[in-house]
Amino acid sequence: MVDAPGGSQPLNDALALIAPGTALREGLDRVLQAKHGALIVVGDDPSVLSICTGGFLLDAEYTPQRLSELAKMDGAIILASDASRIARANVHLVPKASIPTSETGTRHRTAERVARSIDVPVVAVSEAMATIAVYRSDRKHTTQTAGWLIDRSSQALSTLQRFRARYDDALSTLTRLEMEDSVSVRDVVSVLQPGEMVRRIASEIEGHLVELGSDGRLIRLQTEELSAGVEESLTLVLLDYTDEKGITRLRSLGADSLMDLPSVVGALNLRTSNDELHAELAPHGYRMLHRLPQQLSETLITRLVQRFGSLPEILSASAVELESVDGIGAATARHIRDGLARLVEASIFERYE
Repeated sequence: MVDAPGGSQPLNDALALIAPGTALREGLDRVLQAKHGALIVVGDDPSVLSICTGGFLLDAEYTPQRLSELAKMDGAIILASDASRIARANVHLVPKASIPTSETGTRHRTAERVARSIDVPVVAVSEAMATIAVYRSDRKHTTQTAGWLIDRSSQALSTLQRFRARYDDALSTLTRLEMEDSVSVRDVVSVLQPGEMVRRIASEIEGHLVELGSDGRLIRLQTEELSAGVEESLTLVLLDYTDEKGITRLRSLGADSLMDLPSVVGALNLRTSNDELHAELAPHGYRMLHRLPQQLSETLITRLVQRFGSLPEILSASAVELESVDGIGAATARHIRDGLARLVEASIFERYE
């Protein structure tokens, strides 16, 4: 079973159920404070009930106090899927013994097997280790204290801020170079590296925020501000210089490989000469066409790129040539030419400021 901080979306949903500030987390904290253990299944549909034996039916409203008292018994506690009610208590869970498990303790072995066999969150509170582990499908996450999560998130925010500044500077330079038709492989990679790091760090922080719940409001606002617009602009840069396979390969690179220029060049399949980092490239034009004052539809942008192939060709196209693209009339062609001309002019002014 994978112990992953961010986890998959189902695991994140499970972590949200026990985030600080929730009633379920208050109950779990009470169990820990009383130095007890617990095994809790969040879901009471027929698939869950099919592996339950013994215990007793409650169907009572959930309260943290009730959870803490029921945890004094050895059996599992079954909650409704939204954790609003306690369905059963002191239940013996009997998942198939053939389901593999990497755990050693009885409570955690049962939790892992139940999570692997039924698509519900399972929470195991360890009396000996004073920890809370959440299982969902083949994933596991052991919760951390709010202080630890806030410290890690604060460190990540500082790093995020540095990479965002690098990304903005590199993207501004790339914009100017694209207008001058003098882009090199190095210029593109210089944008992609910090941009991808911004995306990854923001995703890592998001994993901590799920677990922090209401305690992470300020960190969430800072993360959203620092990562705003990066995902969209980064995707457009990637579309300008590589294909879907290249995007997938870039996002699968490890952290060390992402910081290595040749590794990124190889992942994007940008090798075009022996002196590959200085080889000239021409963007398809997706990003610049998205920046036009009067936004074009995705369909028209795709048609323009397919018709002309690159941004330099689009920039040099006459009104008549633009109008030859299906769906582009005289007014739209004029808008494209005027909009791109203003972008070129703004780029020139920016260079000499």
